[in-house]
This record gives sequence, structure tokens and C-alpha cells, in this order.
Amino acid sequence: MASKDLTKISRDHIEAFNAADWSRVKETLTANALYNEVGTQRRIQGVDAIVTAYQGWKRAFPDVKGKVTNAVSMGDNVVLEITWEGTHTGPLEGPGGTIAATGKRQVTPSALLLLFEGDKIKESRHYFDMLTLLQQIGAVPAGVR
Repeated sequence: MASKDLTKISRDHIEAFNAADWSRVKETLTANALYNEVGTQRRIQGVDAIVTAYQGWKRAFPDVKGKVTNAVSMGDNVVLEITWEGTHTGPLEGPGGTIAATGKRQVTPSALLLLFEGDKIKESRHYFDMLTLLQQIGAVPAGVR
């Protein structure tokens, strides 16, 4: 498969998330796909579990959209630079408990590394600065590092 096609599938994966089109998200993943969310230290395996995690983000930030600002492809790997932007109007579930909606907007740059098996995503590693996101929504005081 040409790397151009994998880049398109990668972008389609983000667009499906943006549209909350969970069937379309599932179509981009292998059955045993692995999602490493480095920002939260979550390691999630399986299509349904990954979609459940994505839905949690959409509950916390219903208007969240990822804008792909750069894409690089080599072999079976694609790296996307994504800027996530949305308003915290729902509960944000996390390992430390639930953060109630603050109504504050966040803009978080990230990098998403996607490893393909054929034309489906087998593994992904999502790198983003969770501390900055939490500071933007007011869950952590600014200046804490």
C-alpha cells in the first residue's frame, strides 16, 4: 500500500473522531488494536475499548476537534501533528477521579504515531502534554510543573 493511502487513512481516523462517527473509527482499526495514550499513561487494547476512551474525551469536550497540521509517512508508519481544541463542558474522567466541567477552552498540540497492519491501524502512541491541558481548564494552577 502506498504511504499516501496510509496518510489518508490516518487523517480519516481523526476526522471520524471529530464527527463522533464511532463506526468509521472502528473501520480504521485492527480488531486487537493497541492505543497508548502517553499523556494519561493509559494503554488500551481492542477496538471497543479504544472507542470507549475516545467517547470519554468527547463527553468531556463535546466540541473537541483535532486539526492535522503535519503528516509524515514511512513504510507502515505515519506520524501526525495534531492540534486539539475544545471546551470542557462535560465530566473528565481520570485515574485521580472526575474533573467537573469548567467551561474553559483548551488548545493542546500533540503527536500521534500510527503503526499499520495492511490498511488498518494496529498500534498508536499519542503524545500530548496533559499538565498543560489541565492548567488550561483550570484543574491545576498555572505555573505548576
